[in-house]
Amino acid sequence: MRFFLIFLLTVTYSFGATVVKVDERYQDSTKCQTCHKRIVNEWKNSWHAKSHFQNDEYFRKSMEYVSRKTRKSLNSVKIECATCHNPRITVTKTTQDYEIAAVMGLSKGSKVDKAVNDDSIDEGINCVVCHNVDKIHDEYDEKKRGMDRVEWTPSGTMTGPYSDAKSPYHKTIHHDFMDKTPNRLCFVCHANDRSTRGLVFTNMEKEYKGEQACVECHMGPRKQDVAATFSFNGEKKIRTVRNHGFMGAHFESMWEGALSLSIENKNRDILVTIANPQPHNIPSGFGGRELILDITYKDNKGEVIDTKTISLTTKYTRKREKPSTPHMAKAQSKDMSIPAKGSKTLRIEKIKGTKSVDVKLSYKLVNDEVKGLLDLEDPIWSKKFPITQTTIKVL
Repeated sequence: MRFFLIFLLTVTYSFGATVVKVDERYQDSTKCQTCHKRIVNEWKNSWHAKSHFQNDEYFRKSMEYVSRKTRKSLNSVKIECATCHNPRITVTKTTQDYEIAAVMGLSKGSKVDKAVNDDSIDEGINCVVCHNVDKIHDEYDEKKRGMDRVEWTPSGTMTGPYSDAKSPYHKTIHHDFMDKTPNRLCFVCHANDRSTRGLVFTNMEKEYKGEQACVECHMGPRKQDVAATFSFNGEKKIRTVRNHGFMGAHFESMWEGALSLSIENKNRDILVTIANPQPHNIPSGFGGRELILDITYKDNKGEVIDTKTISLTTKYTRKREKPSTPHMAKAQSKDMSIPAKGSKTLRIEKIKGTKSVDVKLSYKLVNDEVKGLLDLEDPIWSKKFPITQTTIKVL
């Protein structure tokens, strides 16, 4: 009877699995490194390279939190998140039958378990994710993201920004989203982040303003270099290339001067204005990020009279208004982000005896509430990234 049940569940909970075939020669970055060493080395230091659950504490503990609160198996949550984090996974959905099998301890060795633990997806967003995209379906329902929004090239065909690229190791094709319209490729995943309750807690695509390409900041300016060390005639072909480190919020250098501060005396108050010249809101990206204003009041001798801290972040709640992570949220507090190409002005009180006020603006990847809910331990989740600071004399 037990054998029959195992057989039945194996058939039913594997039904509908979609196998994404990628030849072993192209599955991991070590195969690409032979010809694209500089690019691969840049990518290795990126957070794209850490998008697998084993390599990102926030991601891993977020999935564990969702699994506990929804009572879904952890593997089912991993597969849902793989839509963007591991889009070359070989199983794209699970069924209720798999959940039953997981609870009963009968899922070991299943297609689901093998797919989640397959070494071929250990690198997360690696070369064969972006460079195997063949079509992007902008016309699809906005709920469809990641692997559900694209079609892949055949294994061994690489998409790139050059129409004249040639390689003896793989076929090459050119698509405009690799050079002329790169935001289309970025927004396949970096848009419309939804909780399990359907709450859209971030939609970078909708908030985006202007024609600036994401890659101008996150891959840096174009420069003259080789994209590949291989050449047919022995001469290296110089290309216009960008850095593949995908610099983002986790890199301190990205925050230097990203926002600007201005302060003015206004009757009994001081007005602090934060201006955002960037094409997307700040904070944006994953929910729970935070801007912090540290305000220091000083007397005429420069001695500190008082300090104050203002947090600009979003708080999330689930059922019965309990604190929540973004991915489990039913509701959220007022959006306190600085809008794209816009500004936000805060009014702070003057304290008696104050002759000058120092204001420092910094950024945290996650606010203390979410950090506590997930029990995040890596120091990066407590780090304050300095942005800018200014001082005003009080009238």
